[in-house]
Amino acid sequence: MSHARTAPAARALGAVAIVAAALLFAACQPEPSGTPSAEPTPSLSPRPGGTSPTPIESQAPDTEFTLPAACEDIYSETMLGRLEVENPPLNHPEVTMLSTQNVDLLEIIDSGAPTIRCSWGTPSEFGLATNVTVIDAEQAEAIEAELMASGHACEPLGDGTICRIEQKGVTLDDEEYASGETHYVGGGGWVSTAWINFAPEGYSEDIVATLWG
Repeated sequence: MSHARTAPAARALGAVAIVAAALLFAACQPEPSGTPSAEPTPSLSPRPGGTSPTPIESQAPDTEFTLPAACEDIYSETMLGRLEVENPPLNHPEVTMLSTQNVDLLEIIDSGAPTIRCSWGTPSEFGLATNVTVIDAEQAEAIEAELMASGHACEPLGDGTICRIEQKGVTLDDEEYASGETHYVGGGGWVSTAWINFAPEGYSEDIVATLWG
């Protein structure tokens, strides 16, 4: 699986990102800038038609993992309450942030695998998006290989593997930003999260504990 390709949003931040992670972390499409030559701050950009938290229906791989029916079901009660206070709303219809900027990984999400997408925040430079996806053993192996090849730091978590990568930078407007991705692969599922200036401590670990115990 190639990791040379990245989503267009990642290229938009290349001039201001830390080189070690620049190909992975423009978590949102940039807003238009008043000055043509200026590099805009990344943002949670809207698109017509909004998004839906409804799980995508398709044939599930041969796995015991069952896709949650709603975004509220992927969090513990404590984490859900925290997110509702710190960065509402859940699934704003104009937030279209992807849960990864890696094109090869996006192909798995878009391949018809059962998945549910959950976002937090309004269209801005502050928020996150998560996909919980049902995968088979071959897909799990491919995802882990791609994450390690693209510079993620990985370690065991429960019966699976959690991988992280982070970028910090400064826009041409002298505004600091941080963005990154966290992925968990294990137990027949994949939790992919991309964030921009909002990374609640223990977020992915809470999802893993809620869904897999």
